[in-house]
Amino acid sequence: MKLLWKLFCSMVLIAALACSAGGYVLIDTQFRTSLNREVAALYEENDLLRYALAQELTFNPLYSRKELAEAAGGISISTSRGTVAFRLSGGEGETLGGSGTLPVEAGPLVSTLEDGQRGWVMTTLANGRIYLHAASPLALEDGILYLENCREVSGLFADRAAQYQSFFVLMLALTGAVGVLSLAVSAMLLRPLSRLSAATCRMAAGELDQRVRVDRDDELGQLSADFNVMARRLERQVTELTEAARRQEDFIGSFAHEIKTPLTSIIGYADLLRSRPATAEQVRENAGYIFSEGRRLEALSRKLMDIIVLGKQDFPLRPVPMDAFLRQVGGALRPALEERGIRLTVRAAAAEIPLEPDLVKTVCLNLLDNARKAIDGPGTILLEGLREEGGYCIRVSDSGKGIPEAELSRVTEAFYMVDKSRARAQGGAGLGLALCQRIVDLHGGSLSIESRPGQGTQVSVRLREGAGS
Repeated sequence: MKLLWKLFCSMVLIAALACSAGGYVLIDTQFRTSLNREVAALYEENDLLRYALAQELTFNPLYSRKELAEAAGGISISTSRGTVAFRLSGGEGETLGGSGTLPVEAGPLVSTLEDGQRGWVMTTLANGRIYLHAASPLALEDGILYLENCREVSGLFADRAAQYQSFFVLMLALTGAVGVLSLAVSAMLLRPLSRLSAATCRMAAGELDQRVRVDRDDELGQLSADFNVMARRLERQVTELTEAARRQEDFIGSFAHEIKTPLTSIIGYADLLRSRPATAEQVRENAGYIFSEGRRLEALSRKLMDIIVLGKQDFPLRPVPMDAFLRQVGGALRPALEERGIRLTVRAAAAEIPLEPDLVKTVCLNLLDNARKAIDGPGTILLEGLREEGGYCIRVSDSGKGIPEAELSRVTEAFYMVDKSRARAQGGAGLGLALCQRIVDLHGGSLSIESRPGQGTQVSVRLREGAGS
């Protein structure tokens, strides 16, 4: 059963039971009060009759039971209900005299009275009429007489029955009204639960931005507020998990993208050692490139993990001589470029700039690799290092096909590729420039791109001379 109907039934049942009990107690109390009043009036009439008989005995104290019974016929007492009938009976319930006619028999009551005690009983006749029957003893010289009188209370019971009937009809109407009111109140009280249920279902379907309106300060309002707190935390946690998963995917893509360049250098120099005669000096130089690129690949994987997966922002920077640094960068890609007929020129001004060498080398190799991919057939690439006021500029210029002006603002977005089919054919993932932008940002620098379709592209990385940690 739904909570709405449980509340509805409970409220109706409680109201019905409370009103029924209250009504019964009220009617019964009123009836008993009226009955006690009738008993008191019955005893008062009996006392008046005793007083009248006592007066008769005062004038003639020698009355016997028989004489008093005969004299009682002349005694008459009137009340608001008319003349009071009475009867004088013996100890066995036999009638000795009286005035008027009593509708009830004497025996059942008189036989139960103790010596000197009076009492009353309620008697229902065959015709349905109900009487209160009282008797009190009179002590005479020759024995005891019992003075009996009665009082009809049929109307009292009829009134009680009518009250019960009216109360039953009233209870039906009251229960119906309480039912309608309870249904409305239950629906109003449970409306926040309905909103919570709907919001929970939508959240289960993936809509984590669901919130419920808090428009009350009771327990249900607190529950709604707690739900909103939970929903915000859940949304934040899911967002964080999604972001962590995205960073891991970025790392996998970036790592796969970045290891190709050092692997290309390693493979190129290894091929030179394998396929061409070389002097000991050339072997040492080629082996040195292979060793340095292998070490860079090892360090790069760790630093890419820090940047992309962990979001690390505090890499230590150290002064690096830029002329030697850029010549080493150019030397790492020279065999792969020459194999495709691309001439690489390196011109670098001397300067010491604080940077993280492996990461900045990743930037330079990414830019050179992009330049390589932009050139169909023979071409030229220029790697420059220029001193500028307050810093240093690393510039890569190529004679490739260029980038359309509409695409320039988006090339640093993750996974964005100007020519998707060409980039995928060359092993691109759209992460190179996005990673470069993040590394440049870590150094407090800037990255800008200028390009003309059909004439080539120029990418400039500006590093601040005073940057450091």
